[in-house]
Amino acid sequence: MHPLFVICFYGDTRFDRPLTVTLVSSIQAIMASTAGYIISTSCEDIIEDQHWLTSSYILFAVPYFVYDIYAMFLCYWHKLQIKGHEVDNGSKSKALAVAGYLRREFLMVLHHVVMVTMCFPISVFWRQGKGDYFQGVMFLAELSTPSVCLGKILIQYKQQHRLLHKVNGAVMLLTFFLCRVLLFPYLYYAYGRYASIPFLRVPFTVPWQCNLGATLLMAPQLYWCSLIFRGAFRLFTGKSSRSRKPIAPVKPDSEGHASLFQSANGYNTQMVGRESPTMSH
Repeated sequence: MHPLFVICFYGDTRFDRPLTVTLVSSIQAIMASTAGYIISTSCEDIIEDQHWLTSSYILFAVPYFVYDIYAMFLCYWHKLQIKGHEVDNGSKSKALAVAGYLRREFLMVLHHVVMVTMCFPISVFWRQGKGDYFQGVMFLAELSTPSVCLGKILIQYKQQHRLLHKVNGAVMLLTFFLCRVLLFPYLYYAYGRYASIPFLRVPFTVPWQCNLGATLLMAPQLYWCSLIFRGAFRLFTGKSSRSRKPIAPVKPDSEGHASLFQSANGYNTQMVGRESPTMSH
């Protein structure tokens, strides 16, 4: 069994489920960042040099993304139950929960599916052993995940007023911007130096598949980064509590219960901005 699964299932029986999932995400991020550092610092020729850890860690990480989709749903299901909504194990109730989960976490689930179905075969087969350096640098994107996970934990335990929350918010903002946004321009810059090509000419020199892949991977990072910047602005200016509008009560359904879609997931257009945005990867 995958070692990260062992940690999750063991912790799930002894500790809080969302906390366990967050811990597993942090461990995976530390492992990926360590692998990325080892690979990128070991490759002198950024195109031809190979490192055994590159393909090995990809094979190790792919099952994690599959697990994470399921783990995020379990956390979502757990939140429905602890918020007092009458959910059972019936197929109809679970179908509603899955629909609500996919609606709330659509971009994250799509990101994970793309990582498994597209990035995995490209990284293992299409590269043909070239560019391990770039793959290692991509692993370093996970450097931002521990601070994101810590932010989730602080919010979960209502510690937003602590200095640690602000410090972690600043670290999250910096690491996410450097490791997930500026990472892509750096890849083009590194190849430009290697091939003695001006930076602005690199996109017209590399295969179009590289440009397409970089665009598709960078787009959600820009979106998430904008959410983090917006949350950080509210956190450090204190405007969220003063300008927050009251949330309209949820109307009960015909049986007197709150609508599963409207309130059970704890997220709607009126609640955007109540918490700083967080994501697993």
